Amino acid sequence: MVNITIDGQKISVKSGTTILKAAGSIGIDIPTLCNFKDFTPDGFCRMCVVEVVGSKELEKSCSTSVAEGMVVKTDTFKVRNERRTALKALMVDHKFDCLTCYKYESCFFVENNANCIDYAPYKAVGTEGFTDRPIDDSNPFYTYDPSKCVLCGRCIKVCDHLQCNHVLEQFDREKDSMIDTVDDLPRGKSDCVSCGNCIAVCPTGALAPKHFKPFSYTKHVQTVCPYCGVGCTLNLKVMDNQITDVFSSDGNVNNNLLCIKGRFAYDFVNSPDRLTTPLIRKNGVLEEATWEEAISLVAQKLKEAKAEGPQAVAGLSSARCTNEDNYVFQKFIRTVGETNNIDHCARLCHASTVAGLAKSFGSGAMTNSIDEVDIMDVIFVIGSNTTETHPIIGAKIKQRQQQGAALIVAEPRRIELANYADIFLQIKPGTNVAVLNGMMRAILDAGLEDKTFVNERTEGYEAFLEFMNTITVEGCAEICGVDPDELRKAGVLYATKDKGGLFYSMGVTQHKTGTDGVMSTANLAMLTGKIGREGCGVNPLRGQNNVQGACDMGALPGDLPGYQKIANPEVRAKFEKAWDAKLPENVGKTLTEIIDGVGEGTIKFLYVMGENPVVSDPNTNHVKEALGKGNFIVVQDIFLTETTEFADVVLPAFVFAEKDGTFTNTERRIQLLRKAVEAPGIAKTDWEIIGLIAKKMGYKGFDFTSDEEIMEEIASVTPSYAGISHERLRNGDRIQWPCLSKDSEGAKFLHKGKFTRGLGAFMVADYIPPEDQADEEFPMILMTGRILQHYHTRTMTKRTPGIQEIAGDPFVEINPAKALEYGIEEGEIINVTSPRGSVSAKTRFNEGIMETNLFMPFHYGENGANYLTGGELDPIAKIPPFKVVKVNISK
Repeated sequence: MVNITIDGQKISVKSGTTILKAAGSIGIDIPTLCNFKDFTPDGFCRMCVVEVVGSKELEKSCSTSVAEGMVVKTDTFKVRNERRTALKALMVDHKFDCLTCYKYESCFFVENNANCIDYAPYKAVGTEGFTDRPIDDSNPFYTYDPSKCVLCGRCIKVCDHLQCNHVLEQFDREKDSMIDTVDDLPRGKSDCVSCGNCIAVCPTGALAPKHFKPFSYTKHVQTVCPYCGVGCTLNLKVMDNQITDVFSSDGNVNNNLLCIKGRFAYDFVNSPDRLTTPLIRKNGVLEEATWEEAISLVAQKLKEAKAEGPQAVAGLSSARCTNEDNYVFQKFIRTVGETNNIDHCARLCHASTVAGLAKSFGSGAMTNSIDEVDIMDVIFVIGSNTTETHPIIGAKIKQRQQQGAALIVAEPRRIELANYADIFLQIKPGTNVAVLNGMMRAILDAGLEDKTFVNERTEGYEAFLEFMNTITVEGCAEICGVDPDELRKAGVLYATKDKGGLFYSMGVTQHKTGTDGVMSTANLAMLTGKIGREGCGVNPLRGQNNVQGACDMGALPGDLPGYQKIANPEVRAKFEKAWDAKLPENVGKTLTEIIDGVGEGTIKFLYVMGENPVVSDPNTNHVKEALGKGNFIVVQDIFLTETTEFADVVLPAFVFAEKDGTFTNTERRIQLLRKAVEAPGIAKTDWEIIGLIAKKMGYKGFDFTSDEEIMEEIASVTPSYAGISHERLRNGDRIQWPCLSKDSEGAKFLHKGKFTRGLGAFMVADYIPPEDQADEEFPMILMTGRILQHYHTRTMTKRTPGIQEIAGDPFVEINPAKALEYGIEEGEIINVTSPRGSVSAKTRFNEGIMETNLFMPFHYGENGANYLTGGELDPIAKIPPFKVVKVNISK
C-alpha cells in the first residue's frame, strides 16, 4: 500500500494505482475524455491533469501512478488553466448542434457542463467556426460525422479490445486528423459488423444511429434481449408506445456490449405486420374473429381429439417464450390435453446436449459462467462459429486470447476465431468424435491425464481406456483430414494448461451421433480434470434466448419441470398432487415424431406456440406435406409465418417488450423481463391465452393473474428453481440454477466436489461416419448454420431494413476454386439439390471452406436450406442431422 494525500485527504491505495483511480476512490471527480475503462491510457486530451507537489510539470492523472508520500492537488489555478486550454482545443472546431445531436443528454460537454462554463470555453454554443467534413453514412445502421469527432479514441479501443474486430484507426492527413477504417474504406464497405458498440462509447455524437430522432423517449425500461442464448441486458427507450432506441449497461452478462441484432433489430415490435386479432380459417381463408369464437373452436376441437385417445393431441412449445409461458403450456398439454406429446426446438439443436451431459455428468447444461472466460488459460471451441452465433461470448473469447490465453479451434470452415487460434484444426464435417478421441489419445500418450481426478471423481474409466487403446492419433487425424502432429499438439496444449473451458454448439450436436459427440467433450474434460472448478468446464452454447428455460420448464416429452422424469412414479405423484390432475405415464412423442403423426393422421390436434417448424425442421417438403394433411392445427404467434399457412386458428401473442416474465440464458442465469410497450390490437400474452382455453374446457389450475404468480408455482415444484422469485430478481440478485432455497445464491459453476449424478461417467464413443456420404450423383457435402444478422427463422430480424440490406436473401458459400471448376461466378444463382429437395441461392465465395463442401444459413423460408436436410435421427436424443448433407450443384 502507498500513502498519499489528495486535496488534503490522506489515503492508502495499492501500489501501481493511478492518481485518477485513487481520487475516484474518495469521491474526487477528475474530468476525463480519452481515458476509457481499464485500457492503457493515451493521456492526449490533458483534461485530467493534476498538480503533484515537487513536480515541475502538471501530471496526467490517468497515466501517472501514485508514489509514497505523494501530495496531489486537483483544483489549482494552474490545473484549471490547463484544462481550460484543453477544452478550447476540443471546442474550437466542434460542430455544436446540441438540440438535434444523438448525445444531447450525455455528451462529454454536457457531462462537463460546469467545467465548460468554469473554464471559459473559446466559443459559445453554435455552429460557426467548425470545419464541415463529409459524413460517412454508408453503413445501414449508423453515421459517422467527423465534424463532431474529438479524436478521443474510445471507438478504436472498444473495437480493438472489447469487440476485437480491429476495424478503426486514427489517420493524420495533412493538417487534418480523423478516425477511419484500417483499409480506408467507407464503414459500410469495411469489415465492420455493425455491433454499434462504438456508438455507445462515443462521447460527442460523432457516431449516431440512423433511426435517431431528437427528444424521442419518455422512459427507459430494462429487459432482456430476445435473440440468442447469451441473454444480454437491454435498456429500451420508449415514446408513444414505440421503442425508439436500445442501449445497454455495465455489470450485466454483456458488460455494455451488444451485437447488430440486440442493438438495432427491434423493428418487429412495432411492425404493421403484427397479428392483432384471432384468425379462423373459413373456406380456405384466414378471417378475423373474436377471442370468444377462437377459444370456443379450439376447445371444441381439443375435446374431439381427446375422444380419439391420448396420442391424438400434441403441442410444440417455444424457446422464444418466457419460462412462465412454457411452464403453463406444458402443464396444459399434460393435464388438459392428457398427453406427454410436447416438445420444442431444443430437439433440433441441443437435445443431444441434454441427453449426453446428463449421462456423463447428471446435468445437461453449461457448467461455467460466461464471466469465467476471463480466467481461462486455454479455450477450446469446437462446432461453434461463436462470433456469429453468440457474438458477446465470441468477443469475450477474443478478448481473453488477446490477453494471452491459448485458443484451439476445430471447425470445417475457417471461421473468424480460427484467425486468433494457436491451433486450428479444419476437420471434415461430421468428424467431431474422431477429433476429440484423437486429442484424448495424444493426452494419454504423453501421460498428461489427471489421474487423481479420474480416480477420485469418475467411473467407467477402465472400459474407456480399453477403447482408447484401440485407436491412434494418426488414425483419428486421417478420419478428420488434419495433420496428426497438429492434432497431437492440440491435445497436449489443452491438457497442460491449468484452467480450460470447452465451448461447443450445433456443429457438435446436430448429427446422428450428436450424443456421442457431447459425451466425448465430457470425456475430455474429465480426463484432464477440467471440470468442477472455476474456469474449467464443458459449455454448450444454447442457440435461442430461452431454449435453456424451455427445457428447464419441462417442454420435453420425457421430462417434467427441472428434468424430473415422467417415467418415475414418485415424480408423477408429486405433480399430480400439485396440479390436481392425473398425468399420463408414457413418454411422449418428439418434435419430428409429432410432425410425422400429423401427416399419418394419428395426431388430430396440434397446438404450436411460437414455433415455425416449416422453416426450422429438417426436410421442409416432408413437413409441408404432413401439416397439409393436419386435422386441426392451432398456431399462436406474433406474425403470419410459413407455418400459419397450415393453421385452422391463429392466435395473436405478445413479444418480449410487451410482457413481464423471465428468460434463462445459456449459463443458467434467470433474468427478468419488464414490460415496455402495449401490444397491438387485442393480442394477449401466451400464458393468458392458454388459461382461457383451459377455463373454457372446465379445468382449474390456470387462473393465474401474473407472471410472478406462475414463477411461485414453478419454484414450488422445481427443485433447481426453488429459490427463484421475481422479487429477488427485481432486487438485483443475479441467480444461476440450481438455486435450492430462498437464501441460496445459486451456482456460478457446476459439479464442484461432486457431479450431479455422483461420479462422472466416462462413456465409450467410437467414430461412426455420417449417413450422407458424397457419391457420384451428389459429390459435395453441405453444412447449415446460423449467421450473425439473423435469428432462427427470421420472423423478427427480417423486419429490420438494415439487416435485409445486408442479408436479405439466401446464399450458398462455395470455395472459389470449386466455383471455377463449375464455371460459376460470385453472386450467380445456382441450384443446390439433395435427395430430399432442391433450392436456388446466390453464391458467396469463401476461401475458408473446403473445396468439397458448401455452407448455407438455415434462416430463410423460401429456398431455405432445410429443404435439403434430413436423415437418420440420433438414436438417443432423436435429434435430426443438419450438418452433413450430400448435394450436387448446377448453374
